Amino acid sequence: MKLFVISDIHGSLEYLEKALEAYESEKADMILILGDVLYHGPRNPIPNSYDPQSVAKLLNNLKNKIIAVRGNCDSEVDQMLLEYPIMSDFSNIFWNNRRIFATHGHLYNMKNFPNISPGDILIHGHTHIPLAEIQNDVFILNPGSITFPKENYPNSYGIFEGNSFKVISFDKKIIKEIVF
Repeated sequence: MKLFVISDIHGSLEYLEKALEAYESEKADMILILGDVLYHGPRNPIPNSYDPQSVAKLLNNLKNKIIAVRGNCDSEVDQMLLEYPIMSDFSNIFWNNRRIFATHGHLYNMKNFPNISPGDILIHGHTHIPLAEIQNDVFILNPGSITFPKENYPNSYGIFEGNSFKVISFDKKIIKEIVF
């Protein structure tokens, strides 16, 4: 199984389309969305091709392939447009005998660890900065942002495959990689 991970779409149809092209080319089985789906948020500029309704329609076409968590910019009105659940603060996914604790990052993060065990995986978005490291015997991952990358990183997504996680730019360059 191959898991495609994106975060921080912020309503950009242009960048979601690029991400879904990558999803198709990666031949991934499922999509994990780490929050901030439709709204750009008051701290961000309006993204290129800001079109939350079209973003919702594209994602609804894949609703049976999506696992999603709520970001700090997601609200109940967003859930009214989306045909898959987004209102949970976290989700647990079991992957190759490890727990993936998937969350947006505004509640649980490197400074506020959830109750997980050594060897487990904490994956979050929110910072818009790719990450793949080990802290306190826990793997800490972040796919970066498809719409608003920070710290001069390119727009990116993540891939879980086998015993590894990679953060990959839209031009197919590996930005970060870690093996479990």
